[in-house]
Amino acid sequence: MTSRSIIECRLVNQQLTNSRFTTAAQLVDWMGCIQSQDFAASKWAIGNRIDNITEAQIDKEFNEGKILRTHILRPTWHLVSPDDIGWMLKLTAPRIRAFSKSYLSKLNLDKKVLNRSKNIIAKALRDGNQFSRQQLMVLLKKAKVNTDDIRSTFIMMEAELDGLICSGGRQGKQFTYALLEERVPKIKRLNDEAPIAELAKKYFTSHGPATKYDFAWWSGLTLAQAKEGIELNKKQLAYQVVEGNTYWFSFEQSIPKPKKSVFLLPMFDEYTVAYKDRGHALNSSHIKLTSFGLNRTIVINGQIAGTWKRKELKSNVIIETQLFDKNDKRNLNSIKTAAKKYAQFINKKILEKS
Repeated sequence: MTSRSIIECRLVNQQLTNSRFTTAAQLVDWMGCIQSQDFAASKWAIGNRIDNITEAQIDKEFNEGKILRTHILRPTWHLVSPDDIGWMLKLTAPRIRAFSKSYLSKLNLDKKVLNRSKNIIAKALRDGNQFSRQQLMVLLKKAKVNTDDIRSTFIMMEAELDGLICSGGRQGKQFTYALLEERVPKIKRLNDEAPIAELAKKYFTSHGPATKYDFAWWSGLTLAQAKEGIELNKKQLAYQVVEGNTYWFSFEQSIPKPKKSVFLLPMFDEYTVAYKDRGHALNSSHIKLTSFGLNRTIVINGQIAGTWKRKELKSNVIIETQLFDKNDKRNLNSIKTAAKKYAQFINKKILEKS
């Protein structure tokens, strides 16, 4: 296995090439989680991985609760499957809480305040109600709960980590919250070692080949937990050592033949954000230009070759592309095709600018 074959395997496993899913729910279940602090970006991450799907179709699945959005890894918002949210929260919530502990102390959000807030939220959302954060903050303020500064963020995140609430359907452009037990009546729970084993299997199958350090970064778990997850999957995972690093992947993994591909990836796409070491896809000279690969990137044959940006108008979208090698004209037509795919995804006409 070489750096090139690692990239080819990741493109296939992440469904960027040879995609085999038709719905957002299927893809999210396969990926384990898809980072989603920028909701529009996470939808385009799905759009790149499912042929002919549209933003409107993903919105429909989201509003119906077929995919959920909550704080579940690292911590930041991720899209997650209803089948996975229960056991995954049980595994990852303690790590996120460890991150937020000092903030809660500085904000004077002790257990008494948080429990009182959760009771108010639970009462408001009972019987299928779905309210925005702003609406819930009005109720908390009426009950004399201080929601100033960023307290509201941590109050809501604590309720998510408790498994009390998750995303509801959107009201226009406003996100709402719903009770998790009502959104997912049959919450799947795993016992003992099963959660860490399941998360590791999902990660290395959908994101591999990857190292234990990549998995620890992506999941937000400790390195010891990452090692445990790998150990529990020894019969399902294979490994190879490349340049002194051990890469784990599905036992059924075969090395795909190189396939020409061009993608306009969104911010925080799993193709980059899911790995602590992004060196296989990102040249070190382009780290600053791409914010470690986290900006919108042009990916050609698995390599980050430039950046792009877009301006959405009422019925049109302007897409500007910037290749690192300005003299490279070989892939311009493929880049235009990728840009048109984005325009079709958001149901707008493209006004090209490059």
